[in-house]
Amino acid sequence: MPYPVVVPSQSVPLFAHAFGNEGEAAVAVSAANPLPTAPPGTRAADVAPLAGADNSAGVEQFGPFVPRLGREVVLTLSGTWSGSVALMRSVDGGATVLPATLGGTAISFTANVNEIVWVETEAAATLYLSITLNAGAVTYRVAQ
Repeated sequence: MPYPVVVPSQSVPLFAHAFGNEGEAAVAVSAANPLPTAPPGTRAADVAPLAGADNSAGVEQFGPFVPRLGREVVLTLSGTWSGSVALMRSVDGGATVLPATLGGTAISFTANVNEIVWVETEAAATLYLSITLNAGAVTYRVAQ
């Protein structure tokens, strides 16, 4: 965007961002020469997945999974099983674990899935799975 020259000044100071390697000339940032950064979420996540299997009848809780902020969390459930798997969330180190909800409804599954289930934005949050099995065995994986 051009800046107009206004009296009494006869010049307009221009400021620009530049970057370069040590010992080399700096290069101005432009559309043809953008900053050497990657948009959020384009690099591989370095978080170990929460993965395992459950074949115990009744309710079991697994976790925590500590997600990277602003990245999609993918839940994969597989196997031959009946019951439910709920995504749970805590902001106090697991002392209080409550259902993660969307539109007031708990995020819960009763069949095999492989889909994005959450995007975390709070630094203190951890995720858990609450698995209630009636029969069979379910293999689970929470990852980014």
